[in-house]
Amino acid sequence: MPKNILVIGGTRYIGKLLVQRLLRAGHRVTIATRGYAPDPFGDRIARVRVDRRNETAMRNAFARLGPFDIVYDQMCYNPLDAAIAVRTFAGKVGRYVMASTVDAYRALGYGHAEPLRESDLAVEAQPIDTGYPWHDPCRATECYVAGKVQAEAYLARDGSLPLVTPRLAHVLGGPEDFTGRLAHYVELARMNGVLEYSNPDAVLSFLPLQGAADFLVWVGMQDFTGPVNAACDGALSAKSLYERVGAVLDTPVRMRQRVPPAEMGRLSPFDVPGAMVLDTARAQALGYRFGHCEDWIDDTIQLHDLAFV
Repeated sequence: MPKNILVIGGTRYIGKLLVQRLLRAGHRVTIATRGYAPDPFGDRIARVRVDRRNETAMRNAFARLGPFDIVYDQMCYNPLDAAIAVRTFAGKVGRYVMASTVDAYRALGYGHAEPLRESDLAVEAQPIDTGYPWHDPCRATECYVAGKVQAEAYLARDGSLPLVTPRLAHVLGGPEDFTGRLAHYVELARMNGVLEYSNPDAVLSFLPLQGAADFLVWVGMQDFTGPVNAACDGALSAKSLYERVGAVLDTPVRMRQRVPPAEMGRLSPFDVPGAMVLDTARAQALGYRFGHCEDWIDDTIQLHDLAFV
């Protein structure tokens, strides 16, 4: 049965693929963005031009729109955003999907011996600071982790939205991946650069871009609530990812270990001091299967190599 769906942030990367899949499934889709980036959807969607971070604008924009069966909020980055969502959509949405991240678990530190379960992060017990200047663009990077955790905490404590928070592993896509994280390793290999790494056992969880969009679609159509991890089997460290890049490109790669370790991400995008792997037992028990990194990682590396050439 077609659903009436709002996607906040649907013009690039995961959001764009999410909208494509929702349209293909026959749903009615509205996207809400500031209107600065073009989208390829033509008259197949409705559009709302609004600043996600402006509460007055949000409440005015959606005063006469909805109710929505599902709201996918790809742009909820902090408790101020979460508060705006509550005051805009409470009582007007059947399901609210806030895209979260594996990085939320950074609040627990690194080096976990076992994969992280959703319950390991006691999100409702996290402190919330609505006085912090979350919307200061100069602080966007430094407050990303705390902002995501506090956004989850705010929504969970408030309880007025039927909330599900997919915690996505690190997403790797093709050349459209604006983060440049995988591209860093491909370009370094092509330039015969040396990868410095902190810990060969510091593995991380990953998802392909297509798989992230597929999972979000599936989450929206279910009825469970709360956090749910999303990751493929086959975690990789910065060292093993670079080795994989070398094998796919048929290029010898050079590496050396840095002792003592550098700060997280200083040596390369996925260099971390210790392991952080997601336990996906909850998603699997609910009926979802993610597959293995072996299924897609080589093709994704090759796409970046083609773009580099």
